[in-house]
Amino acid sequence: MTSVELYDKTKTLEMRKKLIGQSCRLFFSEDPIKIVRARGQYLYDENGVEYLDCISNVQHVGHCHPLVTKAAAAQMELLNANSRFLHDNIVHYATRLAATLPPKLSVFYFVNSGSEANDLALRLARQHTQNEDVVVLDHAYHGHLTSLIDISPYKFRKLGRQKEWVHVAPLPDTYRGEFRETHPDPAQAYADTVKEVIDQVHSKGRKVAAFFAESLPSVGGQIIMPYGYCSKVAEYVHAVGGVYVADEVQTGFGRVGSHYWAFQLQGEAFCPDIVTMGKPMGNGHPLACVVTTAEIAKAFTDNGVEYFNTFGGNPVSCAVGLAVLDVIEKENLMANALRVGGHLKELLTELQSRHAMMGDVRGVGLFLGFELVKDQTERTPATEEAAHMVKKLRERQICVSTDGPWESVVKFKPPMCFSMVDAERVVGNIDEILAGIETGMAQV
Repeated sequence: MTSVELYDKTKTLEMRKKLIGQSCRLFFSEDPIKIVRARGQYLYDENGVEYLDCISNVQHVGHCHPLVTKAAAAQMELLNANSRFLHDNIVHYATRLAATLPPKLSVFYFVNSGSEANDLALRLARQHTQNEDVVVLDHAYHGHLTSLIDISPYKFRKLGRQKEWVHVAPLPDTYRGEFRETHPDPAQAYADTVKEVIDQVHSKGRKVAAFFAESLPSVGGQIIMPYGYCSKVAEYVHAVGGVYVADEVQTGFGRVGSHYWAFQLQGEAFCPDIVTMGKPMGNGHPLACVVTTAEIAKAFTDNGVEYFNTFGGNPVSCAVGLAVLDVIEKENLMANALRVGGHLKELLTELQSRHAMMGDVRGVGLFLGFELVKDQTERTPATEEAAHMVKKLRERQICVSTDGPWESVVKFKPPMCFSMVDAERVVGNIDEILAGIETGMAQV
């Protein structure tokens, strides 16, 4: 036996169940797909069957992009070393990233994953403010480290524990939340709920270090923040000495199409104090980052404790990151996200007029979701029907998944090379599956 021996699917699944922790779940766990190669937005199983990938936001510019793999191999052959050696790649990469961000976000820390990035952001916020408490949004997920489980209601509610220094504000969801699309100013109303939480924190004699939020909450159900919400929240947080942390781990690098970073959807006047990034930046290579202001970085340095990350920002990782930036630019992938995402959203929205189960279509660029409901007026989540949708699409060689508090939102975060033809194929199949679901319900 060699290290590259390939098992058949049954054997692979048997060995995985034996050797890999069962909490490490697979997509389509009842009948997982064994993928052996991929290219662009397509996956291929051991039998050569092609699947359309609508959910791999990690492979940002497409699976196995030749320019990215070439850059990785070339740098690997030349040098890969501990990040504490002086090397050009890290400063070239930081310079390129800085050009996409507001000027005040000027100091970079490179790490290996979004979880590491968010953990470091938490440390930076606490060191700068000398406060401990964190305000987060309900249903949020920020990573798998212990510190991040503690600030992720999506996780800690399942574990039955909430730390005394963690405070939860309502998700600014204008479809399901307290303040909906008919409210005259949902941004202000939801921002005020954050202020109420902050006031409660201070009434207990505690102080806020940071407000932590995904720029577009994903696990919460592909939520689009009401315009102006983030600026107002930042105002409230700054007033008590805290900082605003924008988690761009899933939404950065042009996914929204119109802007490089999702927080920029809130307007030029809004700028977070700390931004975290990960997943897409290495196109599958472990690469992530924290960027912050010179003032916050200085406070972190002044604590006298050295920070280093053995692999974060190593020459190979930065070569990969630079290649990803090149592909985004050369292949006009932001424009593609805007055009294809807009078309996909229009097609999904059109289904609302013909299918009573299409409750809401939301998103921007190639960050989209639609929610299935049992009743459009009551907005009752159709959790089982959403799971059925995922299963039926998988049978048609289309890979999607669900999210949201009731797992009733079918989400799309495909590689940025997703095409108009792909969008039309997906919606055509959704149309047919919904018709089948609704016919079955009528017959019951």
